[in-house]
Amino acid sequence: MRHRLATTGLALTVIAALSSNAVALPSTGEARPALVVHDADDRPFDLRSVNGRPTLVIYESKETNTQNQALKDELSRLARGDAYRNKVALVPIADVASYSFWPAKGFVRDAIRSESKKAGTTIYCDWDGSAGRALGVRPGRSTVVLVGRSGKVLLSADGPLDAERRKALVDALRNEVGG
Repeated sequence: MRHRLATTGLALTVIAALSSNAVALPSTGEARPALVVHDADDRPFDLRSVNGRPTLVIYESKETNTQNQALKDELSRLARGDAYRNKVALVPIADVASYSFWPAKGFVRDAIRSESKKAGTTIYCDWDGSAGRALGVRPGRSTVVLVGRSGKVLLSADGPLDAERRKALVDALRNEVGG
């Protein structure tokens, strides 16, 4: 009986370890995640193509798009100046996998085009969940990943970022832009 409990405990530990690795956010110092997303017109964007600029990836679903509104408001204030708009690659990704069927996909494409126009930036679509898996997105959590000019992850977080984490992200972004 004791051996069976020890074996069961070991099995649960291994399962827990594998489960946590399956949805792990990119770690600080890791190379930028390898992922390709498409805009509403199906033009591809490879995250690995951004070189020499800090890259901010924000991955959200319809259910999580308000979790980090305070962060997005702060980033909007920063983007008012050309220093940030021209020096930072912003990669907003919408989790639209649950709408990847006819006719919903067409309506979602139109909505994404409209939102992209309002935001003044391209919003990319994750139609099959592959970008979410590459980023280690957990269901129900907004995910933010900041990649430095070096191509290494500087910060990754999910869920609502508190004031301290938002400040850390904005400070890291300012440092990458140069002031």
